[in-house]
Amino acid sequence: MAGKINDQARNILFHEARTQNAWQVSAVSIEDLRAIWDLVKMAPTSANCSPARIVFVTTPEAKERLKPALMEGNVAKTMATPVTAIIGFDLDFYEHLPKLFPHTDARAWFVGNEPLIEETAFRNGTLQGAYFIMAARSLGFDCGPMSGFDNNQVDQEFFAGTNVKSNFLCSIGLGDPAGLFPRSPRFDFDDVCQVV
Repeated sequence: MAGKINDQARNILFHEARTQNAWQVSAVSIEDLRAIWDLVKMAPTSANCSPARIVFVTTPEAKERLKPALMEGNVAKTMATPVTAIIGFDLDFYEHLPKLFPHTDARAWFVGNEPLIEETAFRNGTLQGAYFIMAARSLGFDCGPMSGFDNNQVDQEFFAGTNVKSNFLCSIGLGDPAGLFPRSPRFDFDDVCQVV
């Protein structure tokens, strides 16, 4: 894997990318959502455990189901976006390891070890959520990742009968620049990094 992406690609993914708070009228197709997932699934997770589970909220009816769980400040922008992805993680992920990591009995590492299950599912599901943002940006979509919702309420409404827990929400579409806040400061390397 020689080479690196160009400045335009880095700008799309990092320098010019912003968390969106307002949305243009635009469509995100099922094919677009599949294309995002087809990138997300290729990025690494420990033992290829792949615990992320995503519900794409696209219809007015589904948005109304999500609405009561949102903090007041997140309601308008979530109702206006073409798609809001509920990024969750499956605490039963290890049951799929015989397929996803067939070279050894990785399932046995987790059976009965609830702390390891929770830690692994949350960490790797969060990683996959970050990959989701980058994948969506790479395909030309803006993102509006957010907390600010009642996880338990979302889990009851969208993940009932499963062992999936919600992590965060991420709206996707074409953002309206008028809704952007000024970019907040970032740490410099020497503020937070050490070389030992």
